[in-house]
Amino acid sequence: MQANSKITVSKSILAVILVAVLALSAFNTYMILNRPAELGAQNYDFVLSHSGGSYQLKNMQTGSTASMSSASSAINSAFKHGDSVFLNSGTYVLKADVLVSNKIGAKIAGDGATVIGNGHTILVYGDNYTASQYATVSGLTIINGTLRIENSFATTVTDMNFENTSVGIDLANTNTWSEDTQIENCYFINATEGIVFESPTVNATGSYASSDIERCFFNIRDNSLGVNVEEGAQFSDSQMQNVRMWMGQDGHTNQTGLLDNGSMYQTLLTSVVFESFTDAPNQMYAIDLGKDCNPAPTLDGDVNFLGTWTASIHNPYSKWISGVGSAFARQNVNVPVGVNGQYAGNATITAVPLNIFTFEPKIQVQGSFSNNETVTVRVRLLLVDNVVSNAVTQTFTSSGAVWLSNDQMLALFPSQSVIVGVVFDAESSASSTNAVVTVSGYGTAG
Repeated sequence: MQANSKITVSKSILAVILVAVLALSAFNTYMILNRPAELGAQNYDFVLSHSGGSYQLKNMQTGSTASMSSASSAINSAFKHGDSVFLNSGTYVLKADVLVSNKIGAKIAGDGATVIGNGHTILVYGDNYTASQYATVSGLTIINGTLRIENSFATTVTDMNFENTSVGIDLANTNTWSEDTQIENCYFINATEGIVFESPTVNATGSYASSDIERCFFNIRDNSLGVNVEEGAQFSDSQMQNVRMWMGQDGHTNQTGLLDNGSMYQTLLTSVVFESFTDAPNQMYAIDLGKDCNPAPTLDGDVNFLGTWTASIHNPYSKWISGVGSAFARQNVNVPVGVNGQYAGNATITAVPLNIFTFEPKIQVQGSFSNNETVTVRVRLLLVDNVVSNAVTQTFTSSGAVWLSNDQMLALFPSQSVIVGVVFDAESSASSTNAVVTVSGYGTAG
């Protein structure tokens, strides 16, 4: 029988194998370290890198690379020839504004990229909202620069930092409107104004409707504010949720979290926290309702005002403040009086933008009555599906004021529905009347 032979490997072969293993390991390490940028960039038309004193703009379709002297010219070139650009980790200095004009689905994204704005603007612009839609700006830190969204639909701004800037995000309508803007996971640090909804100009409406500000944080300093809704701007049918505003850490004078000088109709604030860190506030307001505010936003039950304020809600013009479970009063509303037993036009008490939970109506009739004249006031409920309930009536033969009884109130209630208004109308049995009918309503809404 032949003995088993032992296979040996020479030292030179071992050395070759070791070198190959090390080279393969180094290649794998390179691929792992560079995979996030490559994977992040593969869906973009261009990739921008900063190397030394120049910027390298790579065309991801052709593989060609151009060297440019400024980040502004590189990004503008990317959007002249494509729809998207990805910024690798690094610092990018703007020497001019960046224009993203009339694009559908434009994208600017970064992987640890910092943009030094030098007061310049990145502008997402449409000649009208149909020309600029579904843009995304994400993953950048912008220092001393502004992101402006103008005449654009459904823009998403996410995972952004805005530092030491006059305006962080500027929304503007100069022709048509800019609706459905989503601002998420953004941090505003020492911005004079964090987010601005501008007054409309030229041929625009004021609508910024169906927009959301979610999971955003604001560090507010002296003479600054977090969110500014200017006169004529309609930040309506929208939401601010899971937002926190820190105030009084950098000074304690002229700081405002939310300034509403426009419309926030049906806009809900939920899980919004305004936090003051000073014991000596001077013109420090969590919410400031301006002269042209119409209406104020709706406050959910989990809106919190922490710390010490000049006023948590500054309301010098006595604007209606709506909230879940809030109280309301509508007083001395005139009701037209028909004659010859015919009801005239009605008057409706609402708690817009809220629905009515509970209410107590008061009816008052004043003036002289003719011989045998009676005045009848009819009360009905307007329900959310536009159905009007059965009526209860109150008859007057002379001046006086009454509250509806419990039995009358119960007779109004539907089997199950949502109440949006209380409707009143009145008629006189005479051919002419001097009677004047007014109604008041008090209750809670949400």
